[in-house]
Amino acid sequence: MDIRAALKELCEAFNAHDLDRIMACFSDDCVLEMPRGSSPWGSRFEGKRNVRAALATRFEGLPDVHYGNDAHFVDAAADTGISKWTLTAPPARARERKSTVVTSIRSAMAR
Repeated sequence: MDIRAALKELCEAFNAHDLDRIMACFSDDCVLEMPRGSSPWGSRFEGKRNVRAALATRFEGLPDVHYGNDAHFVDAAADTGISKWTLTAPPARARERKSTVVTSIRSAMAR
């Protein structure tokens, strides 16, 4: 799978809230950094098991979360790609919240 296709697959898996598909895109030593958390810089999760648990919590807490306006950028020379998504989650009785999510992937991780 090429890098751009891997990034699109990852975005689709996030929108499906399909943890198996999402985690298939990552290596065992993956890292997830989220902007919110108990530390001033947010939260950091290392390893597939911890990343999966963090994402499961996100989907439980935001069951209507959607990742849209995706754009994928590939640096073939570096064998690396980056995606930018807009996360939209309409919480009950509140305005729609939006934030931008940036993810990167190396082709070796997506194979």
